[in-house]
Amino acid sequence: MAVWIDSPRQCLQVVMTKLLLIESPGKLKKLSQILGAGWLVKASMGHIRELADDGEDSLGFDLDGENVRCRYEPRGDRAKKVIKELQQVVKQVTEVYIATDPDREGETIGWHIAQELRLKQPKRITYTEITKPAVTTAIAHPKTLDQNLIAAGRARDCLDKLVGYKGSKHLVWALKNGAKSMGRVQSATLHLLVQREREILSFVPQDYWSVWVEYTEGFKAFYRRTNQAQGKEKSEEPDDASNETKTAESDRVTSQEEADRLVAIAKSNPHYIVKVENKTTTQSPPAAFTTSTLQQAAGAKLRFSPESTMKVAQSLYEAGYITYMRTDSVTLSEQFCTAVREYLQEHDPDNVPTKIAKHRSAQNAQEAHEAIRPTDVNLTPDRLQSQVGSDEAKLYELIWNRAVASQCAAAKLAKTRIVSQSASVFWEARGQILVFPGYTKYWNNISDDSQLPPVQEGQQLTLKESRADKKQTQPPPRYTEPKLVQLMERKGIGRPSTYSPTIKTLKERQYVELTKGKLQPTQLGMELDDFLEKVLPDLIMAEFTAQMELKLDAIASGSLNWEHYLTSWNREYFTPALNKAIGEIKNFQPTHTPNSESKSRNRPSSEVIERQCPNCGHQMTKVFSKSTKMKADHFLSCDKRQSGCGCVMFLNAKSGQYELPYSERKTVPQAELQTNYACPVCKSPLERHNYTKEGQNKVMLRCSNPKTRQSKCKEVAFFETKTGKWWSPKFGEIKPTL
Repeated sequence: MAVWIDSPRQCLQVVMTKLLLIESPGKLKKLSQILGAGWLVKASMGHIRELADDGEDSLGFDLDGENVRCRYEPRGDRAKKVIKELQQVVKQVTEVYIATDPDREGETIGWHIAQELRLKQPKRITYTEITKPAVTTAIAHPKTLDQNLIAAGRARDCLDKLVGYKGSKHLVWALKNGAKSMGRVQSATLHLLVQREREILSFVPQDYWSVWVEYTEGFKAFYRRTNQAQGKEKSEEPDDASNETKTAESDRVTSQEEADRLVAIAKSNPHYIVKVENKTTTQSPPAAFTTSTLQQAAGAKLRFSPESTMKVAQSLYEAGYITYMRTDSVTLSEQFCTAVREYLQEHDPDNVPTKIAKHRSAQNAQEAHEAIRPTDVNLTPDRLQSQVGSDEAKLYELIWNRAVASQCAAAKLAKTRIVSQSASVFWEARGQILVFPGYTKYWNNISDDSQLPPVQEGQQLTLKESRADKKQTQPPPRYTEPKLVQLMERKGIGRPSTYSPTIKTLKERQYVELTKGKLQPTQLGMELDDFLEKVLPDLIMAEFTAQMELKLDAIASGSLNWEHYLTSWNREYFTPALNKAIGEIKNFQPTHTPNSESKSRNRPSSEVIERQCPNCGHQMTKVFSKSTKMKADHFLSCDKRQSGCGCVMFLNAKSGQYELPYSERKTVPQAELQTNYACPVCKSPLERHNYTKEGQNKVMLRCSNPKTRQSKCKEVAFFETKTGKWWSPKFGEIKPTL
């Protein structure tokens, strides 16, 4: 069949009989190369139509008894142009294949395309990787559009618009405080962030002591109330773990007197070993990435936001380097597992497992396709590096390493536990050594080695030092974006395709903001959540939203009629709840506004709290204030202020901690911060730098030269290991050089 195609430069006569319709134009070049002559590939540019903004509350659909009558329209001028072009192209071909993304949203977009172009018998194909074998196999086995997946997609669209439009118009806009919208997934996610913020603001720190002893035999042990092992050890770190190690501590001692007593016992009594436990354990490899775990790992290791991670992953997918990046499945194809095994047999035979680790997906996973993996295991990260951008290369390396690691042998750890005793007090030391690296050669999620000296039960020990370190409990940390994705997945809020857009919407609406890399609700977000919690409490609860997701899953599986579910849910729950909420608007008064009059009317001007003055040790008083210069509605004052102490402390909204005014904080002379280590880049002395991470006080070594610290020395950062040495992800271990 001869078809003429207009080109800006020339007209070419080509033979064209088949049309492949896809979503993203980024796939055009790759798919055209795969299919060759006789094919035309066109992109819909995503959604080409959507629910109209007409009818009651501009919903674009009517709920008529048990039926839902939808009205769709092109999604803007660009969509109109695409539709017109596709209508002309369809007239010139003999067969039409719809190859939109292999998920519910992709199936729904395919249905909209078929409806708009009046395609009678379009052939539906799906593939999870853009490679010649995958695409040609899909074309050889076409299907029809899945009406159950389409029903679930349409139900989600109507459900989200019903909640978002009606709730926003009749509730949120009535607040007249700048809030623009609410949403089924959006508001439930905001509530999680606000709940954590309330925990931080109400947190009252408590002093405690960590008591330890150090022996000349070469190890440090911590106070334990009994000589029995406490809790379950976990060597594997989560996907959002950072490179920093957590400081070991004793069982918490809650008074200075008890801490002093334990130190006195340690110093005045002989020490001997009462128990030595040695065991070898195995650590199974982690599963290949899902959407959620990829976002978590990229956030922790590459500092990518979920939105950035998905953009980079989309680019890798469209170029044919990885499989589809929106998935909650951890399974891998047999072909890929076989390919990895062959790769390991050739390049790393010691890592070929006798038995492959089996990974199970989350309970509510849709299992539509594979986990995220490279399409070709032989395309190693170093080979790809020169073909893609920096971000693509970094993310591909994560994906390649994780997928290969999932098929490797388990790691083996030699663990040691030593319990010593002085009088009636027990002390414990733990150590572990990686005796066989296994999968950790590709994905290291095991803590650094901590080797203990060889000792025997009954052996006398020589005390070198005993001390009690005073510490303070920290408020729960705010969530990073990857950590929030993890929480959304665990709570069942949303699905892989909605995690990143939901967080993006919360930021765009100014309900949350990034503060030192953490998501912090704004005053507007706090007030909106407080309002919704009072007038529409069910809808913002994670459990309620998760149940709605399960209903959508049931529709997708064909076990629930989508129109019946939507009409009954609206009739039995949403309409009565919305009407009740509308009636309660006039009774709502914000309680989270810092200087709210309604709040100050019902509280005393001050109250004594359980916190000691850092200067004189006496109790402090919380003094409420209407000052607009303060970010909080109160400050702390020493109750001896009238007699001359005069100490005041202010709440740092970002850290959740009370701090002295800048002028009263003790500063350390620059000379005392410098170390005898040299910067590996400019050779200036390294300096100690204190900072806070996840609510914990941390210390690192950085370049002391302020002129180069933010430029050529910006990657110079050394962190303290469990053995007291300094290590950098880029420069490795450092030794004294000055």
